[in-house]
Amino acid sequence: MIQRLLSLIWPLLFGVILLNVFLFFLQASMIFFPLRELQQTPTDWKLDYEDVWINSEDGLRLHGWYIPRQGARQTVLFFHGNAGNISHRRESIEIFHRLNLNVFILSYRGYGASEGKPDEKGLYNDARSAWRYLTVERKIEQQDIILFGRSLGGAVATSLAAEVKPAGLILESTFSSAADMAAVLYPILHWVIYPRYTFDTATRLRQVQIPVLVIHSADDEIIPFRLGQKVFRAAREPKQFVEIRGDHNGGFLLSQPQYQQELGAFIGSLAVAAPPLLSQ
Repeated sequence: MIQRLLSLIWPLLFGVILLNVFLFFLQASMIFFPLRELQQTPTDWKLDYEDVWINSEDGLRLHGWYIPRQGARQTVLFFHGNAGNISHRRESIEIFHRLNLNVFILSYRGYGASEGKPDEKGLYNDARSAWRYLTVERKIEQQDIILFGRSLGGAVATSLAAEVKPAGLILESTFSSAADMAAVLYPILHWVIYPRYTFDTATRLRQVQIPVLVIHSADDEIIPFRLGQKVFRAAREPKQFVEIRGDHNGGFLLSQPQYQQELGAFIGSLAVAAPPLLSQ
């Protein structure tokens, strides 16, 4: 009886091992969807900008745009989602521009003109490089920097926020962890598949000690609303939750003017709370 049972279990176990080996190398292409070609620049949007090139900690050359707003004191460090590249973020950049904010948006490794291939550790490395660029090279005070992450970028922004002390953190349409997303996308397979990436936003968020704004749509067809609620529950006070409407990629536009008003109110509260600069 035992021998017969083992004869059934071993092929199944071997199949699971083979499936995990196959998916281990496939997971990157299942998570990251980079595009190399920059289809537009801020000049096409009638915005001034600077091409920025920075070096990552592991020696890759990364590309980004610094988009100044005349008279702005605060700067948004923008971490985009997993598809496309920085040239596909026009609408968000224009919203931040209208809110009187400078914007620095970085292409992760493997995206746009940045060298390398994307992976979880590498994206966190890129985030630290972007922070170093703003605080060291541009000498921007950390209390004048706001981290913004959409979708996958929310995990990247949260990881950085757990290490540094910006003015605030904005998470939009973000998942709580890669494991939670796997359970959504592969309700049966996720029990037997070893995840290559964790992107554990909820766990890292518990270490963040700055104001947090979580934005999520109840209509999100990619990242369920309940995962956005889980992200919010993990955040420490002070925190706010804003429910918008519409799909994963276009909800922030469909929810105007509420979306921009809520962003403006949160960002305005950070400016009020920030300590005054010391006089020279």
